[in-house]
Amino acid sequence: MDFEELLVIANDTLDPRELSATSSAGSVACALVTDQGNVYKGVCIDTPCSMGFCAEHAAIAAMVTAGENRIDKIVAVSADTGIVPPCGRCREFMYQINPKNLNCKIRLKHKVVTLDELLPERW
Repeated sequence: MDFEELLVIANDTLDPRELSATSSAGSVACALVTDQGNVYKGVCIDTPCSMGFCAEHAAIAAMVTAGENRIDKIVAVSADTGIVPPCGRCREFMYQINPKNLNCKIRLKHKVVTLDELLPERW
């Protein structure tokens, strides 16, 4: 699967909505493909007090729930700004799920990089 297909899936997954008076979801969506060729997706959940999580976390949780932990490619999109890079927490999370994920390809706005390039210092 190429990044154009993953972008379509991520964009189709966007669904900004209020969950409650203080919480929302779906303003960022993520799609990833594993080394086995399976696709997983997720959306962010924004809550007060930092209890929510990123779209990448949701997609990775779906992947792990299905019994996988190797990411081949990943992309996240924001309803407001288009393609967004994974935050530092998500970068570290991908690495801790499986150190071989350092080789996964991440789509940025104008280029593709590996997790290793975005996470030069390990925890």
